[in-house]
Amino acid sequence: MGKFLVILLVLSTAIAGGTIYYLQIYGYYFEVVATPGKDVKLMPKDGTAPVAIAYTDFEAIDADSSPIRYRGCFKTNLNLEDLKQEYSASAKVEPRTAPDWFTCFDAQKIGAALEEGRAIAFLSAKNVGFGVDRVVAITDQGDGYIWHEFNDCGEKAYDGTVVGEECPQRPEN
Repeated sequence: MGKFLVILLVLSTAIAGGTIYYLQIYGYYFEVVATPGKDVKLMPKDGTAPVAIAYTDFEAIDADSSPIRYRGCFKTNLNLEDLKQEYSASAKVEPRTAPDWFTCFDAQKIGAALEEGRAIAFLSAKNVGFGVDRVVAITDQGDGYIWHEFNDCGEKAYDGTVVGEECPQRPEN
């Protein structure tokens, strides 16, 4: 009877571990359907509404389980220096890792390009979800990457700090 209980315990642990792994890496993600003219936008320096830029080869993933699971990749033939003159740079320049199976988005490679000055991170949109901004990084080769980052309000709200009056009201579930 003892062997049976041990085998049952080990088997149920393995099944639970495998299920948790699958859900974290694959289960919650879905492919984002491309919407030409709406997928890739940058925030002008004058603070007006985000402006769509020209792009090709768009692919992205997202998940309803977290506001920061969005990742995207695209190509653009726009000049990086021209973009730098017209659009707002982002203070958040640390791309979040993506699941290994989403091969176009390599956070270490993107981060290295940003550090070396071969890419620039731009603010795409503020508060795409409560306390979450969209960031777009574009390399000097025309490769583009998109991810979500917590803004100051999001960092405070999600770590339990008092948010304060400068942040919008958090939506109720």
